[in-house]
Amino acid sequence: MSDVIDLKAPTDEMDRDAWNAELRAMGEEHGFFEELGADHTALFVKSGKTLIVTFENLDHVFEHGNRLPWGFDFVQKQGWSILGLMAHDWTWYRDDDVIAFFNRLKKEKFFAQFDTVVFYGASMGAYAACAFSAACPKATVVAISPQATLDRDVASWETRYQKAWKRNYNNDYGYAPDMVAKAKDVFILYDPLEPPDAMHAALFRGPNITKLKCRFQGHRIASGLIQMGLLKPVVGACVDGTLTRTSFYKMLRARRDFRRYLRELILRIPEDKHPLLIAYLAERVLSTGNGPVFRRKLNAANALLEERGITPPGKRGGRK
Repeated sequence: MSDVIDLKAPTDEMDRDAWNAELRAMGEEHGFFEELGADHTALFVKSGKTLIVTFENLDHVFEHGNRLPWGFDFVQKQGWSILGLMAHDWTWYRDDDVIAFFNRLKKEKFFAQFDTVVFYGASMGAYAACAFSAACPKATVVAISPQATLDRDVASWETRYQKAWKRNYNNDYGYAPDMVAKAKDVFILYDPLEPPDAMHAALFRGPNITKLKCRFQGHRIASGLIQMGLLKPVVGACVDGTLTRTSFYKMLRARRDFRRYLRELILRIPEDKHPLLIAYLAERVLSTGNGPVFRRKLNAANALLEERGITPPGKRGGRK
């Protein structure tokens, strides 16, 4: 492991110009910082022989967290290098300047200096991680709720991102499922109960594809993994090559105590068919704190159980 670079994140008091200047200074000292046209930037900080390539919305980075690309502190503490791509708008990175940037990195054999390269992103960033991983064959890709394409001829059923429909998805690095063909391993995390995401995931096929189903977590799987403390271990397991379906689902057991997941779960259980299951689940969650949704579900389930002559779980053994 390389020495950790001591970097100070841009402060909350900075305006966008000052923040941009701080990122540029950071890049010039430890790697590079480039503006890729008007809508994208790239920050590279070199540390160790492992490189994490991330894709994010620049406005989100500016407005939230420590104003650095996702996992920056985590990556640095591991002694890894990071290449953080940031988009100023919902561009899906379909920009000639971004394409030229990755073509240049490929031509200059930029990725060859690293032993391990992991491309990471969520939603729009997941699409980009898949698409631009083609510039680095044998990379590992972690794509959370990715889109395969927003090309209207291919994905006419995708209606969520109209702002990006006008972009070109048929030039270089366009159709994500084709772009990951030469990757070492591709991990697609998605909720099979979220129809558009499931349809995109179905377009990714091949022996290097591992699909990890995150039921009842919707499109916002990445934020859920962060809240459960799982995203960093998942990325770490990708770096050392130990992530498997089995190991992932073992980690995902943490959702048993994750209220957002439990809320989605209880909302999807048919009340008339499984009132006892709803009652048990609501009782368990409410034992750890308040929750209006769980209380309403519990009351409705208990009423239905009593109507059917079944003693609700909370009233058994003398409990009330």
